[in-house]
Amino acid sequence: MKKKIVTFGEIMLRLTPPNYQRIVQTDSFDVIYGGGEANVAVTLANFGLDSYYVTKLPDNPVGQAALNELRRYGVKTDYIARGGNRLGIYFAENGASQRGSNVIYDRAHSAIAEAKPEDFDWNQIFQDADWFHITGITPALSESMSEISLQAVQAAKAHGVKVSCDLNYRAKLWSRERAGEVMSELMKYVDLCIANEEDAEMVFGIKSGSDITAGEINVAGFKDVAQQLMDRFGLKMVGSHLRISRGASDNGWLVVVYDGKNFVQSKQYDIHIVDRVGGGDSFAGGLIYSLLMGKDLQEAAEFGAAASCLKQTIPGDFNHVSVKEVESLAKGDASGRVRR
Repeated sequence: MKKKIVTFGEIMLRLTPPNYQRIVQTDSFDVIYGGGEANVAVTLANFGLDSYYVTKLPDNPVGQAALNELRRYGVKTDYIARGGNRLGIYFAENGASQRGSNVIYDRAHSAIAEAKPEDFDWNQIFQDADWFHITGITPALSESMSEISLQAVQAAKAHGVKVSCDLNYRAKLWSRERAGEVMSELMKYVDLCIANEEDAEMVFGIKSGSDITAGEINVAGFKDVAQQLMDRFGLKMVGSHLRISRGASDNGWLVVVYDGKNFVQSKQYDIHIVDRVGGGDSFAGGLIYSLLMGKDLQEAAEFGAAASCLKQTIPGDFNHVSVKEVESLAKGDASGRVRR
């Protein structure tokens, strides 16, 4: 029987200038759909799991287009509520070399931000579910979404479902103080926390000793970060993707995972980036898949790192790769040669 995965969040319409142009110079935009939990849902559907995505979409052609995009890649949409006035939008300039990427949100009063608790029947949604995934973006959308997100993780635990949360702090959505308050309550129901080099510090004030602007990553410092998170919230596991930024176009990339006993580190990849959006979500999807498939901690770290590496070579938010492709890279085939 396939594993049933549920993710919950906001899928958005992304508008990106083609060919690395800036917003002020372009006269057209590429249309892309994506969002943190939707990206994880697509990854897990591509890996062959029963992947359900929960959100609220406007009952109009734009909302339908987002729904169709999820279905296109095998994501199950049975629990998506319809209503509200608009789909959230964000503009994303892809950076290059020393010019960083830039994101501008236009998501206020989106359908999901104005959702009500009665829009979601969590008892039905979590029937026979194995895993639930959410990010810190979702409760940041509105006061009602903070409440609904807490209800979701509480219901998941009541049904015996494993819960993962990617902290994904977004300064443009809420303050550090509010994030810390809301996420501290939500984390009480989380088994696996995913936090990059900034999130633990921004949300909970826990520092790793890394200097991300200088491209300096303190890998060993993340074991202490993970231990502090586990001690504070009773987590079972903490994972992090670590980006060594040499510019917008070229990054080093590795992941670490800690389960309270074992601290493992993946091999490092040097990535020439096509599109970095969704890289962390692909790590989350790869790690969740690995744990559900019974991989050991080192294998899980390698699979998650390889999945997220491959994503950043693909335009758009979604990771269009198979388990076979990820396993091939994880085992060392990084040649990039033509397959015939």
